[in-house]
Amino acid sequence: YPIELEYARSEMHMQFANIATPSEIVVTTTFRVEFGESAGDLHICIPYSTFEPIREILYSPLQGDQGGPDRRWLTLLTQQIKSASVELAAELAYSRATVGELMALKVGDFIELDRMPTLVSKVDGVPIFECDYGTLGGRYGVRIREFLTQTGGSAAAGQP
Repeated sequence: YPIELEYARSEMHMQFANIATPSEIVVTTTFRVEFGESAGDLHICIPYSTFEPIREILYSPLQGDQGGPDRRWLTLLTQQIKSASVELAAELAYSRATVGELMALKVGDFIELDRMPTLVSKVDGVPIFECDYGTLGGRYGVRIREFLTQTGGSAAAGQP
Protein backbone atom coordinates (compact mmCIF):
# COMPACT_ATOMS: atom_id res chain seq x y z
CA TYR A 1 0.00 0.00 0.00
CA PRO A 2 1.96 3.01 -1.21
CA ILE A 3 1.44 6.22 0.67
CA GLU A 4 1.23 9.51 -1.17
CA LEU A 5 1.78 12.56 0.96
CA GLU A 6 0.65 16.05 0.08
CA TYR A 7 1.63 19.16 2.02
CA ALA A 8 -1.50 21.07 2.96
CA ARG A 9 -0.26 23.40 5.70
CA SER A 10 1.68 23.44 8.94
CA GLU A 11 0.69 24.51 12.41
CA MET A 12 3.03 25.48 15.23
CA HIS A 13 0.49 24.79 17.98
CA MET A 14 -0.97 21.27 18.13
CA GLN A 15 -4.29 22.41 19.55
CA PHE A 16 -4.97 24.39 16.36
CA ALA A 17 -4.07 21.61 13.90
CA ASN A 18 -7.73 20.60 13.40
CA ILE A 19 -7.08 17.37 11.46
CA ALA A 20 -9.83 15.38 13.18
CA THR A 21 -13.07 16.02 15.01
CA PRO A 22 -12.84 16.20 18.83
CA SER A 23 -14.59 12.83 19.18
CA GLU A 24 -12.49 11.00 16.57
CA ILE A 25 -9.83 8.52 17.67
CA VAL A 26 -6.32 9.38 16.51
CA VAL A 27 -2.91 7.71 16.55
CA THR A 28 -0.11 10.02 17.67
CA THR A 29 3.63 9.81 18.03
CA THR A 30 6.34 12.33 18.86
CA PHE A 31 9.91 12.41 17.55
CA ARG A 32 12.72 14.55 18.92
CA VAL A 33 14.62 16.04 15.96
CA GLU A 34 18.07 17.57 16.49
CA PHE A 35 20.15 19.54 14.00
CA GLY A 36 23.38 20.57 15.67
CA GLU A 37 22.48 22.97 18.48
CA SER A 38 18.84 23.29 17.40
CA ALA A 39 16.24 20.77 18.48
CA GLY A 40 12.49 20.43 18.46
CA ASP A 41 9.65 17.94 18.67
CA LEU A 42 7.88 16.61 15.59
CA HIS A 43 4.33 15.47 16.44
CA ILE A 44 2.54 13.18 14.02
CA CYS A 45 -1.20 12.72 14.42
CA ILE A 46 -3.11 10.40 12.09
CA PRO A 47 -6.88 9.80 12.28
CA TYR A 48 -7.56 6.16 13.12
CA SER A 49 -9.96 5.91 10.17
CA THR A 50 -6.94 6.35 7.86
CA PHE A 51 -5.80 2.85 8.87
CA GLU A 52 -9.15 1.23 8.02
CA PRO A 53 -8.13 0.05 4.49
CA ILE A 54 -5.10 -1.82 5.89
CA ARG A 55 -6.57 -2.88 9.23
CA GLU A 56 -6.46 -6.60 8.41
CA ILE A 57 -2.75 -6.39 7.58
CA LEU A 58 -1.99 -4.51 10.79
CA TYR A 59 -3.87 -7.00 12.97
CA SER A 60 -2.63 -10.17 11.27
CA PRO A 61 0.58 -11.75 12.60
CA LEU A 62 3.65 -11.68 10.40
CA GLN A 63 4.40 -14.88 8.53
CA GLY A 64 6.60 -17.05 10.69
CA ASP A 65 5.90 -14.87 13.74
CA GLN A 66 5.41 -17.04 16.78
CA GLY A 67 4.39 -14.14 18.99
CA GLY A 68 7.88 -13.91 20.48
CA PRO A 69 10.62 -11.39 19.82
CA ASP A 70 12.08 -11.11 16.32
CA ARG A 71 15.19 -13.29 16.67
CA ARG A 72 16.90 -11.78 13.60
CA TRP A 73 16.60 -8.28 15.04
CA LEU A 74 17.79 -9.48 18.45
CA THR A 75 20.78 -11.29 16.90
CA LEU A 76 21.74 -8.25 14.80
CA LEU A 77 21.42 -5.89 17.76
CA THR A 78 23.54 -8.22 19.91
CA GLN A 79 26.25 -8.39 17.23
CA GLN A 80 26.32 -4.61 16.84
CA ILE A 81 26.58 -4.02 20.58
CA LYS A 82 29.39 -6.58 20.92
CA SER A 83 31.36 -4.98 18.08
CA ALA A 84 31.07 -1.43 19.44
CA SER A 85 34.45 0.07 20.40
CA VAL A 86 34.83 1.47 23.89
CA GLU A 87 37.79 2.90 25.78
CA LEU A 88 38.72 1.23 29.05
CA ALA A 89 40.64 3.59 31.36
CA ALA A 90 42.35 2.82 34.65
CA GLU A 91 43.87 5.56 36.84
CA LEU A 92 47.08 4.23 38.40
CA ALA A 93 47.88 7.14 40.71
CA TYR A 94 46.92 10.72 41.46
CA SER A 95 48.20 13.87 43.09
CA ARG A 96 46.64 17.14 44.20
CA ALA A 97 48.22 20.50 43.48
CA THR A 98 47.26 24.14 43.37
CA VAL A 99 47.29 26.10 40.13
CA GLY A 100 50.24 28.06 41.47
CA GLU A 101 52.20 24.86 42.11
CA LEU A 102 51.45 23.62 38.60
CA MET A 103 52.53 26.93 37.06
CA ALA A 104 55.83 26.73 38.96
CA LEU A 105 56.72 23.29 37.56
CA LYS A 106 59.55 22.99 35.09
CA VAL A 107 61.12 20.15 33.10
CA GLY A 108 62.83 17.70 35.43
CA ASP A 109 60.65 18.48 38.49
CA PHE A 110 59.45 15.48 40.48
CA ILE A 111 55.73 15.06 41.23
CA GLU A 112 54.92 12.74 44.12
CA LEU A 113 51.93 10.49 43.44
CA ASP A 114 49.61 8.69 45.85
CA ARG A 115 49.55 5.06 44.74
CA MET A 116 46.35 3.11 45.21
CA PRO A 117 46.47 -0.57 46.24
CA THR A 118 43.82 -1.44 43.63
CA LEU A 119 42.32 0.59 40.86
CA VAL A 120 38.97 0.92 39.18
CA SER A 121 38.72 0.46 35.43
CA LYS A 122 36.07 2.63 33.81
CA VAL A 123 34.32 2.81 30.46
CA ASP A 124 33.12 6.32 29.61
CA GLY A 125 33.54 7.31 33.26
CA VAL A 126 31.41 4.39 34.51
CA PRO A 127 33.17 2.03 36.97
CA ILE A 128 33.25 -1.52 35.54
CA PHE A 129 36.02 -3.53 37.26
CA GLU A 130 38.14 -3.41 40.38
CA CYS A 131 41.65 -4.41 39.30
CA ASP A 132 45.20 -5.14 40.39
CA TYR A 133 47.95 -3.81 38.15
CA GLY A 134 51.36 -5.06 37.18
CA THR A 135 53.36 -6.43 34.27
CA LEU A 136 53.10 -9.59 32.22
CA GLY A 137 55.59 -10.44 29.51
CA GLY A 138 57.14 -6.99 29.74
CA ARG A 139 53.80 -5.20 29.23
CA TYR A 140 51.82 -3.24 31.78
CA GLY A 141 48.27 -4.35 32.43
CA VAL A 142 45.47 -4.93 34.89
CA ARG A 143 44.00 -8.14 36.33
CA ILE A 144 40.28 -8.07 37.11
CA ARG A 145 39.55 -8.73 40.78
CA GLU A 146 35.80 -8.27 40.58
CA PHE A 147 33.01 -6.84 38.51
CA LEU A 148 31.29 -3.74 39.87
CA THR A 149 27.55 -3.26 39.82
CA GLN A 150 25.90 -0.33 38.08
CA THR A 151 25.64 1.49 41.40
CA GLY A 152 29.42 1.32 41.85
CA GLY A 153 29.36 -1.40 44.51
CA SER A 154 30.87 -4.85 44.22
CA ALA A 155 29.18 -7.75 42.52
CA ALA A 156 30.19 -11.31 43.29
CA ALA A 157 33.86 -11.83 42.45
CA GLY A 158 34.26 -12.90 38.84
CA GLN A 159 30.56 -12.46 38.05
CA PRO A 160 29.12 -9.85 35.66
